[in-house]
Amino acid sequence: MNSIAESYVKLVLKIGQFDADYVDAYYGPEEWRTSASTINKEDTTVYEKLTSEADSLLTALEALGSQKATGLEKLRYRYLYKQVVSAKVKLLMLSGITPGFDEEAKGLYDVEVPEYSEGVFQKIINELNTALPGIGSVSERLNEFKKDFIIPKEKLDTVFSTAIEECRRRTARHIKLTEGENFTVEYVSDKPWGAYNWYKGNSFSIIQVNTDLPVYIDRAIDLAAHEGYPGHHLYNSLLEKKMVKENGWVEFSVYPLFSPQSLIAEGSANYGIEVAFPGESRIKFEKEILFTLAGLDASRVEEYYKVLGLIKGLSFTSNHAARNYIDGNWTREETKLWLHKFALRTPEQCEKSLQFIDKYRSYVINYNLGQDIVKDYIERNGGTEDNIERRWELFENLISSPQTPSHLQRAN
Repeated sequence: MNSIAESYVKLVLKIGQFDADYVDAYYGPEEWRTSASTINKEDTTVYEKLTSEADSLLTALEALGSQKATGLEKLRYRYLYKQVVSAKVKLLMLSGITPGFDEEAKGLYDVEVPEYSEGVFQKIINELNTALPGIGSVSERLNEFKKDFIIPKEKLDTVFSTAIEECRRRTARHIKLTEGENFTVEYVSDKPWGAYNWYKGNSFSIIQVNTDLPVYIDRAIDLAAHEGYPGHHLYNSLLEKKMVKENGWVEFSVYPLFSPQSLIAEGSANYGIEVAFPGESRIKFEKEILFTLAGLDASRVEEYYKVLGLIKGLSFTSNHAARNYIDGNWTREETKLWLHKFALRTPEQCEKSLQFIDKYRSYVINYNLGQDIVKDYIERNGGTEDNIERRWELFENLISSPQTPSHLQRAN
């Protein structure tokens, strides 16, 4: 399987020559990256040739399947197979074959995306209508309410740095961090995302926070946990340590963004917020520390989180909007109007959402559906809030071993 894994890495690096976003991280042999960069991009049969490489890898993996691998090797086999299938789908898309939203999500991320009716979202909006009395639309009232909870730009670094240190401290109590792990934080603008973790290898990350739009106080812990601990930074450093350095499994030296690995990465990073801050511990920390650092009224913490709790169910509006936009059912303007009405976003936020969908397409599912899949797997196997140690044990195993979304959905 090692030979197949090496060929898979080289295939991913070649595909990355045709989409700059495809290779999210790579810390394998530099000569492999150099070799991939020499591919002839003018060759009219290049996608056909790369697809043939993917098919050969799948055939080789299917032949290996008869050997009935067990334990971690079986997880490795399953992971490699799904990642190669995803690479093949990506090649089809690069060659000009554009699948529908559901077909794309299944092919790239190994999941079927549930569909929710507008009635589900409208019920939440009706509850908000009662919780936020006043004039104007629910969207206008919500966004006016949230203005009181914006972190001033001059205090953003202090608040975010404090949040990430707390996330690191809480994580380190349960998971042994890799020796020398570290990161730097940068504040950027003109990006379609809110934050990003660029993993560079050797347990080092660059975490970027986008300041285009206001950053609300709850986002400090959200981003600190998601991008740092126990999110992307920890996820990548553990995979590098355990899979690459200890096991010698080179397939984990490359991270193709549009692949099943992203659903695991984004889903665990989002669920990791709840793992690090169970129960009321998050509200307590924010009330005692972060609100004061941000210069906000700490007496309104409970009020703020009551409203956030109501809008949590609206996260799936992103999937609904992306499905209809990608499938051509709605124009760009229709999609933004729908998001304003049902996701309750400002016009500026709606524009950012469309920029994200334009660039990353069905990737939006990895945040909400990914979180649900990871949460269900861990809690189904005993990692409930009344068994914190078991929750951390399952979480660590999940982010430091080969996993696939479809397997998590049925694994016990």
